[in-house]
Amino acid sequence: MENIFTDEYFMKKALQEAEMSFEKGEIPVGAVVVIDDKVIARSHNLTELLHDVTAHAEMQCITAAANFLGGKYLTGCTLYVTLEPCQMCAGALYWSQIAKVVFGATDPQRGYRAMGTQLHPKTEVHHGVMATECSNLMTTFFKNKRGN
Repeated sequence: MENIFTDEYFMKKALQEAEMSFEKGEIPVGAVVVIDDKVIARSHNLTELLHDVTAHAEMQCITAAANFLGGKYLTGCTLYVTLEPCQMCAGALYWSQIAKVVFGATDPQRGYRAMGTQLHPKTEVHHGVMATECSNLMTTFFKNKRGN
């Protein structure tokens, strides 16, 4: 039997979160944290709603996953996020010792790689999963916001 729990399967879950963010007028980034093929945390950007610049989807998921697991380390977990994490989120992911990060769209201006930030040396990274869908949502959001 084919395993349905692929990177695309979980990125679709993150994209659903990003769409909720879009509907709320937030920058449409969504994330889920998975362990043993089970989603244990999900969130989307809440910076506008909470008036908190740290309320990124990844930060919300890191906190929720740590609470679910009862500890601060996410060593057996994978984060799926629709946009490449920023340096703040990459720093938090570093300290969480997350096992794997999978992101969709790259962020060549504000992404952690452009900023020279590193994830934990043991963290595996995959990118480009559903990149077009993730990118298109961001493009549509900013076109609508700017009236283009």
